[in-house]
Amino acid sequence: MSTRRITMTPGARRVLTAASRLFYERGIHAVGVDLIASEAGVTKKTLYDRFGSKEQIVVEYLADRDERWRAFVTERIEPVERGSVARILAVFDASRAWMTESSPKGCSMVNAHAEISDAAHPAHPIITGQKEWMLALFTDLVREFAPARAEESARTLMLLHEGAMVAHGLRIFPDPIGHARDRARDLLAGAGAHGSHDGTP
Repeated sequence: MSTRRITMTPGARRVLTAASRLFYERGIHAVGVDLIASEAGVTKKTLYDRFGSKEQIVVEYLADRDERWRAFVTERIEPVERGSVARILAVFDASRAWMTESSPKGCSMVNAHAEISDAAHPAHPIITGQKEWMLALFTDLVREFAPARAEESARTLMLLHEGAMVAHGLRIFPDPIGHARDRARDLLAGAGAHGSHDGTP
């Protein structure tokens, strides 16, 4: 499904910056356009002229985070040797860095899905699209060294990864992403990662 996007003017960018912070900190439903406009230093008319609706602001918020997330992960796995366990574990390392730097309250897509479960909402394909991308990424990375187990292992890696992201936001125990990384390493060793290692002791 194609998601409509808008062209970002300086005023629209100010609105998006304010909305992104507020949506993540307080929740999408809890934040109204009056507060967004006030925080952005624009009028409501400007906000609606640029975006048309609050729904479109939500779309831009999630799409922007998704684009930055994909670029962040890709940048960190690209230099790692293809066909190695280290390349898959680099996804977990990237996630831990991202969550520490940008997402202390957990995954923005998971948080948004708790508020946007209607598949007809224009932001819904962005939420599910990111998770589909993650599953495809894990599948491709496992396929590089264990093609027969790629789909099965990728699904398990996805469950480890997403569970760790949720646990990070809940703060029930320290470093859940690091814990998931260790379990992923064990799983991949069992999948027959011949000659591969994660580069750690």
